[in-house]
Amino acid sequence: MRLRQIALVGEDLTAAEADIRAVLGLDYAYDDPGVGAFGLRNAVFPVGETFLEVVSPKQEGTTAGRLLEKRGGDGGYMVIFQVRDIAEARERIAKAGARTVAQADRDGVHMTHIHPRDIGGAIVSVDQMEPWERWEWGGPVWRDNVRIDTSVGITGAELQGDDPAAMARRWGEILGRTPEPAEGGWRIGLEDGGEVRFVTAADGRGEGLGRFDVAVRDPAAVRAAAKARGLLQGDDVILSGTRVRLVQA
Repeated sequence: MRLRQIALVGEDLTAAEADIRAVLGLDYAYDDPGVGAFGLRNAVFPVGETFLEVVSPKQEGTTAGRLLEKRGGDGGYMVIFQVRDIAEARERIAKAGARTVAQADRDGVHMTHIHPRDIGGAIVSVDQMEPWERWEWGGPVWRDNVRIDTSVGITGAELQGDDPAAMARRWGEILGRTPEPAEGGWRIGLEDGGEVRFVTAADGRGEGLGRFDVAVRDPAAVRAAAKARGLLQGDDVILSGTRVRLVQA
């Protein structure tokens, strides 16, 4: 299991794209027509072998739109994991009593979206791609457009809530991983060296995906680029209302 993609939700997709390009040094973004079925439009940026997505509602009544209202603006939306055995993952989800809100199987692509109320903090998707290196959501030419001179990869996600220990246990049950105590809360380690952290919500925005980690080559330069756009809060960069913890690559 590896953390393969983080999705954010933004009211203004064009503005969110511009911030990501300027701050994280990314260029190419895929506009996935498949998200139209959910009433959304999006942009998916390759970050090394991982992906950063921003979705934006294009009609009324979407889950993303309701989240914008609930959390008072742009923020974290979805965490997507890649697994090698989707059948095993789906069996575990079913045994845990978690509902699925979307599921698909086609041409070597398998995905299952877990209802956020049944796991807590975010929509979670568990996906399998054949072969392992493939990532359908990045589009057909993402490998030709990877830029790693500034940002190398997404390495972690941080969920916040009123009871981080309970949330960590639930995620661990559904994902088949054992949570462990960590500084400021709990964590679930992943096989690729990534992690998911669980902390107490302290920003007044309630439960959700509050922060994610990006490995960058020069954190000081990235912070300077963010500061120039008014997107720096302490040591964290702010993208689509979500804190970004910079990790030295």
